[in-house]
Amino acid sequence: GQLLNLNALAGEAGITHTTAHAWLSVLESSDVAYLLAPYHRNFGKRLVKTPKLYFHDTGLAAYLLGIQDAAHLSIHASRGALFENLVISELMKHRFNQGLASNLYFWRNNTGQEVDVLIERGAQMMPVEIKSSQTFHTDFLTGLTKWTGYADAAALPAQLVYGGDISMVRNGVAVHGWRNLQPLLERL
Repeated sequence: GQLLNLNALAGEAGITHTTAHAWLSVLESSDVAYLLAPYHRNFGKRLVKTPKLYFHDTGLAAYLLGIQDAAHLSIHASRGALFENLVISELMKHRFNQGLASNLYFWRNNTGQEVDVLIERGAQMMPVEIKSSQTFHTDFLTGLTKWTGYADAAALPAQLVYGGDISMVRNGVAVHGWRNLQPLLERL
């Protein structure tokens, strides 16, 4: 779940930008990786318009990062990104298994405020934040609160998926433990 920078990727791999783009196209065509598009509606702030790169198989992504077991994952710097990748993959798979196209986006402005997933539902969007922590913290709601304020009437009730097991409602946000995504999936 990182912003895609093809120039940096090409430089690290020692290849041209054109070759990196071609290789990425092969990964997408093979359903190994996919790009999550940014949501472009301007809510009065400058927006990031670069897509994010995700893997369909988080096990493969973990392997490529050299993660060998659950203990290693629990302390790895990419733990949060892999957890975000896992949840977004589940949301996409749910859509695709219903024969529907992806209606998922992300939102980020130029100051770094972000919502991990926006689920398009007609003219409205449902914001979803994803946190790997097993303990809920109210600061998880910051990006959701900012986006909801910008979106106003276009905002559906905010959702949060976290690494814990307890589902709850906090400050008007439905909080889902990662093992209980069904209520969220039903809203897609």
